[in-house]
Amino acid sequence: MPVGTQATVKAVTPGELAEVGARIVLANTYHLYLRPGAEVVERAGGLHEFMQWHGPILTDSGGFQVFSLSARRKITEDGVRFRSHLDGSEHLFTPESVTRVQERLGADIIMAFDECAPYPAEKEYVREAMERTHAWAERCLSAHTRQDQALFGIVQGGVWPDLRRQSARFLGSLDFPGYGIGGLSVGEEKGQMAEALEAAISELPENRPRYLMGVGAPEDVLDSIVAGVDMFDCVLPTRNARNGGLFTPAGRLNIRNGSFREDLLPVQSDCDCYTCRNFTRAYLHHLFRAEELLAYTLATVHNLRFLIALVERARGAVLRGELSDFRERFLEGYSPTDPEARAMNRRRRRAAVWD
Repeated sequence: MPVGTQATVKAVTPGELAEVGARIVLANTYHLYLRPGAEVVERAGGLHEFMQWHGPILTDSGGFQVFSLSARRKITEDGVRFRSHLDGSEHLFTPESVTRVQERLGADIIMAFDECAPYPAEKEYVREAMERTHAWAERCLSAHTRQDQALFGIVQGGVWPDLRRQSARFLGSLDFPGYGIGGLSVGEEKGQMAEALEAAISELPENRPRYLMGVGAPEDVLDSIVAGVDMFDCVLPTRNARNGGLFTPAGRLNIRNGSFREDLLPVQSDCDCYTCRNFTRAYLHHLFRAEELLAYTLATVHNLRFLIALVERARGAVLRGELSDFRERFLEGYSPTDPEARAMNRRRRRAAVWD
């Protein structure tokens, strides 16, 4: 799911989103609550009309953003009192108020309000955050009134497999129509993420979608599909694009590098996106060096199409019973971003709650 935090996927139009094959986009409750306000969106006819995207929309509850404001919020059993990163004004998010805001925004899938524990954190704190998340999930279910919206619960539990299994079992018993898996890809080792993810999925209903929140690196997406995940979102493809980082089957390339100044090949020779069909690496290099705004659009179009096409091919491999082989073939030629750069990207994602 391309991330349209503030009711827009940065640098692209709704028509361009449709052209890259996006089926659903994500918007964020925290940001839209603060600006322009849920009442404005509601009067405009809901998010679909407001942002002119007529495919499905998912709204995140804002839990991750609120809990990223560690110096500006106070957690209680009732909810979270926090100060806006925009103007310092004080606000209270409760499971009931967040559910009401998402109902007014009018998304097709809305998320229960959860507490996303930081990494690293003591196990007892993570357990308390998980139990609070469970209590809030029940309150969200009670507050939810719109039958045309699907309310998803969110599994928490940090990197501890026993907590992940416990959380998944409890939320599974509440019979949500779908389940988010939150609190991963926040700084933990890849092995820890894989173990926690496997533990959660082992206890979730097989006939309900599983949504791994905030994961977007190609290798992580494929590994998670193999583990049983159905849905993903992440700012990684759009943020990387705006910084000149372009996905290719061989790994990410930095189009700002001088080696591309006279390179007349497309970014990816077998890519069917608008950017690769019409422009060269030399042209994109020129746009970025000249700080032309078109650079961000063309790079974003390519990165979104790359990930969506990867998932489309993975879906076909699932249907043919060839997913493991497909993953192995892709990873044989792909060079992931080095761990230090990945860790830096995670820190930036956690700090930049407005992105």
